[in-house]
Amino acid sequence: MALYGVCFGAVYRVGDSNGWTSRGLVDYNEWASTKDFHVNDTLIFTYNNQFHNVMQVTNQDFQSCNTTSAMATYTSGSDTVTLNRSGHFYFLCGTPGHCQAGQNVDINVTLPISADGSFASPILAPYGASPSSEVVFLSSASTLHLSKLEFTTVVLCVLGFVL
Repeated sequence: MALYGVCFGAVYRVGDSNGWTSRGLVDYNEWASTKDFHVNDTLIFTYNNQFHNVMQVTNQDFQSCNTTSAMATYTSGSDTVTLNRSGHFYFLCGTPGHCQAGQNVDINVTLPISADGSFASPILAPYGASPSSEVVFLSSASTLHLSKLEFTTVVLCVLGFVL
């Protein structure tokens, strides 16, 4: 028996309409603290790639704004990063002085949990749903739960078993 699945998560534009900038328009950690990030969600970093980049770093490098040993570096100006595990993801801009000026973000990713404390898998989300749309979640205890969404693009997850 094998388990297979396809899951798509919420999509967040880092910094919302301000994007990824060092101009002091966004407190990125405050921005992140207002979101509930889950496994398979996607971050989109939009910025002018002549002046900025995105580096994924360790916690230690994040704390010290160290740009010399990035785990990944993005430079397109419109970068997409899928949050593929739970835990913290640390990002900063590698342009000298930008991290120190606040162009960095700590994204804390969790698994969705249902009201009864069990793992919940989103199973249905209408295409183009508004931020106030409701989505049905199926928990591991096979109980249906309704949850208000707090993001722009919603989750669609299809799971199945192969015998």
